[in-house]
Amino acid sequence: MAKQFEALTEDHRSFIAAQPLFFVGSAAETGRVNVSPKGMDSLRVMGPNRILWRNLTGSGNETAGHLARVNRITLMWCSFETRPLILRAYGTATVLHAKEPGFAEQDALFPPDPGARQVYDVAVDLVQSSCGYAVPFMDFVEDRRVLEGWAEKKGPEGVRAYWTEKNTATIDGFETGLPTDAD
Repeated sequence: MAKQFEALTEDHRSFIAAQPLFFVGSAAETGRVNVSPKGMDSLRVMGPNRILWRNLTGSGNETAGHLARVNRITLMWCSFETRPLILRAYGTATVLHAKEPGFAEQDALFPPDPGARQVYDVAVDLVQSSCGYAVPFMDFVEDRRVLEGWAEKKGPEGVRAYWTEKNTATIDGFETGLPTDAD
């Protein structure tokens, strides 16, 4: 039932645009595999083989640490509504951390968010679709605004202090490359 494509089609792009949730998967050569759910307005399909994903401050920073060691990433969408479909985009990614050259231009493609931490520029080399027949039906109500409110309350200095405390290394101790207060 799975089909593979060299690039995202217009149908894939429409499907991605309709999904309020996607997942990011990454792994270093050792340690834990990470799969994280992502939402809000944090993804832009820039072309048939290019996706930008803006990562917001969170409890961990696994993807950045994994990509610094092994540059491979998987993005996955699945439909919880009418159309049964799972779509995966496989590739590599360039990581732009806040305060690095080029970050502001890419970050400007998204709504302002005080917790914006990185933008991942994903080069897609394989797209795979599969049926999604076992994915349950669920209704999307709305995005949670908790993370945005948390970052606003912390303010820029508080967010950077949080990065220093919680986001400079993965749970396996791999450096994430995130600038700290000392940078």
